[in-house]
Amino acid sequence: MTTRMYFTTKAGSGPQLPFYKTFLCLVCVLILVGNTYSLLQNLQSIKGANAQQGHVSRVGDRLQYLNVLVIDAESSMRGYFLHGSESYLGPFRNAPELISAEFDELNRLLADRPSQAKNLATLRTLVDRKLASMDDLLKVYKTGGLSEIVKVSHLSDERSVMDEIRLLVVVMVKEQAEELDARNATFYLEYQKAIWFGVGINAMAIIVLLLFYGLVRSSFFTRILAERALQDANDNLESMVATRTAQLSVLSRHLITVSEKEKARLARELHDEMGANLTAISMDLVTVQEQLKGSAPEQVAILARARKALLNVVELKRRIVEDLRPSLLDNLGLAAALQSYVDDFARVSGIDCEALVDGEVDAAGPMQAIAVFRIVQESLNNIGKYAKAKHVIVQLSREGDALSLQVIDNGIGIDQDAISKPKSHGLLGMRERALLLGGSLQVGRGVNGVGTCIDALIPLKDGVSSVTHPIAGDHIPTLPPYSTHPHILPVPDGQVQ
Repeated sequence: MTTRMYFTTKAGSGPQLPFYKTFLCLVCVLILVGNTYSLLQNLQSIKGANAQQGHVSRVGDRLQYLNVLVIDAESSMRGYFLHGSESYLGPFRNAPELISAEFDELNRLLADRPSQAKNLATLRTLVDRKLASMDDLLKVYKTGGLSEIVKVSHLSDERSVMDEIRLLVVVMVKEQAEELDARNATFYLEYQKAIWFGVGINAMAIIVLLLFYGLVRSSFFTRILAERALQDANDNLESMVATRTAQLSVLSRHLITVSEKEKARLARELHDEMGANLTAISMDLVTVQEQLKGSAPEQVAILARARKALLNVVELKRRIVEDLRPSLLDNLGLAAALQSYVDDFARVSGIDCEALVDGEVDAAGPMQAIAVFRIVQESLNNIGKYAKAKHVIVQLSREGDALSLQVIDNGIGIDQDAISKPKSHGLLGMRERALLLGGSLQVGRGVNGVGTCIDALIPLKDGVSSVTHPIAGDHIPTLPPYSTHPHILPVPDGQVQ
């Protein structure tokens, strides 16, 4: 029973994927895209939070450093007042430039925060006022000494200015921390939303994967059933092919047997009946020629031409008879027939051809003898047509209860890539002749890989059973189909036809 499977297709297109599978694929793609977008958003949020934290940290560090610069300038001034050494004024002299650079950096950092920028302007005013005050004190010290400094310090508000600077720095740092806390809270809320969004995406992905698993599982078992059905169909087809092949092989061998029998019958009729009639006609022509030799010379010449044509017909009959059934094969045996045929082939083709025949081969029966002769005949014909050989050896010997035949040439040989492509009717005919008698036939490279070697082994006794052919009713040997025979090697198209 053969199982047939059909695929639903649209006109002008191949098999279509079911819509629900396509839809699930699209859903999976969208889920993956959404998950990727969520991950990118989380990454951007984390980057923003890290950037904000770094920004606040830099602003706080700058403010603290600015406060330290002012304190160092004031401390260096006091050291100078106490010791009178100019080396103590280093921090004070460097302070204006460093403080200006810090204020420029803070202006850049706080450019997008108006409230902080306003406090920074106030802080700069206080710092400038403090630096100006310290510069005035230095001038007073240089003109009036330490006593004047003491008097001025009781009257000035330097302490209050310094306290305002410290307080403003603390306020600005606190505002930065509060802003950071607010942004962290906002980020935390956004992060929570992203987490829940990711959980939802994962849940949807799990559901879709479960659906895919169900579909894959269903498709897997469907495919298994289809493969089993296909395997059953293939087994049935192989059985049918093997049966048909066996029938064709049996029929081929039957046709070979029938053909040889018919050739032998035609050869006997041509030799006996037609030969006798031609001989009688020749004798009559000779008799009439003798009678008319003196009275009708013109008719004698006509009869002479007729007799010459008759002799040509006799020669043609002889060649036809030899082609149908070599007379030497029946009269002198297989060895003489092969030797004669090889000599004729060498004379006609111009190829150096040598026959090495063991005399014991004449013990072969009629079927074995004609099979060997036809294999040699076909082999030499193909060598003459395709091999381009200069030398051929035909070797036939007896090995136990079998005849061993080898036909070796030094021609172009067989292409190894084409050995597995048998399309040669001549090779199939030679092979079937060998199988008909339970033998084998191999075709391969010649000596040292040069040329071609046809190696056949023909049993002297039939090694196969005889059955009645289903069509013709004749008894012919039954052999396995040629596709399973282990001894046959194919040859390319150009070598054996």
